[in-house]
Amino acid sequence: MRISFTLLFALACFAGKAQNVSDFYEKNTVLNYSDGDKASGEIPQPEQFDPDFHIYLCFGQSNMEGNAKIESQDRQGISTRFRMMAAVDMNNIGRKKGLWYAAVPPLCREWTGLTPADYFGRTLVERLPENIKVGVINVAVGGCSIDLFDEDKTASVIEKSADWFKGFCKDYENEPFRRLMEMAKKAQKVGVIKGILLHQGCTDNTQQDWPLRVKLVYERMLKELNLQASDVPLLVGELMTKEDGGCCYAHNAIIDRINETIPTAYPISSLGCPGREDKLHFTAEGYRILGRRYAEKMLELLNNK
Repeated sequence: MRISFTLLFALACFAGKAQNVSDFYEKNTVLNYSDGDKASGEIPQPEQFDPDFHIYLCFGQSNMEGNAKIESQDRQGISTRFRMMAAVDMNNIGRKKGLWYAAVPPLCREWTGLTPADYFGRTLVERLPENIKVGVINVAVGGCSIDLFDEDKTASVIEKSADWFKGFCKDYENEPFRRLMEMAKKAQKVGVIKGILLHQGCTDNTQQDWPLRVKLVYERMLKELNLQASDVPLLVGELMTKEDGGCCYAHNAIIDRINETIPTAYPISSLGCPGREDKLHFTAEGYRILGRRYAEKMLELLNNK
C-alpha cells in the first residue's frame, strides 16, 4: 500500500507537535503573565435583561487562554462597555466566579496573559454604536485537545494527562465545558449570546477528523443554550503560520476548510501575527492583531444580518 508524502508529513507533524506542546508546559509549570497590576475592574452588576448586551463565548487551549505577558498599553483605554465574566475565582486580583467586571486583562485566569478576546472586545466597542455593550466569557486550558470539551471524553482526557494539565482543569472542577455552559446560562439572563470564538489545534495538529469533533462541541453548546447556528457563528483562529515560523502550521489547512463541515464557522487568518520563540504562541502584538481580526469578521457578519 502506497502512503503519500502528504500523509507521512502530516503524521510526522502530529507526532512532533503534540510533544512540543507538552514540552512547553513541562518547562513552564508555573505561568505568570501578570504585569503586577491587580485591578479587578469592579463594576455594578447588571440586574435585568438587556438586548444591547452582546456576549461572546471563548474557548480553546493556550492561545485563547493568553500566553503573552500583559503590557501597560493593554490596561489603558478600556471602555466600560467592554466586560468579562470571571469563569473562575481570581483571588489574587479580587474577582469572583460568575460576576461581571470591566475587561481588564487577564480575562481567563489570574495567571494567564493577553488573549485574542482582549482586542476582539475592544475593537467591537470602538466600532459598534454606543448603546451596545460587549461581554466575553473565557474558558480555556493550555495544551488541551478539543476532546477536553467533549463531555463524553473529558474524564478520560484528564485521567491520562500530566500533572500540570490536571492542575489547569481543577480550576474548572474538571469540567470546562460544563463551567462554560454554567456561565453562559447566567449571562443569558442579562444579555444575548452573539458568537463563539475558538482557538485550538496545536495539540490536535493535522488530525483530519478535527472539524467533526469541533462540530460536535459547537452543536452541543447551541442545543444546551437554545441557540440557532445562523444567529451564533463560530470564529476559528489559525495557528502560527509557516511564514511566521509556526511549528503547527499544517493544521491551518484544516482550519481554513472548517466551513465545509460547519457552514456557520469562519476561519480567522493569523498571517503576519508575530509569534514567540517556542513557535506555538503569539506575542502580545500577535494577540492584538489576531483579536482585531476576529472582531472584523464578527462586525462583517453583524452587518450582513
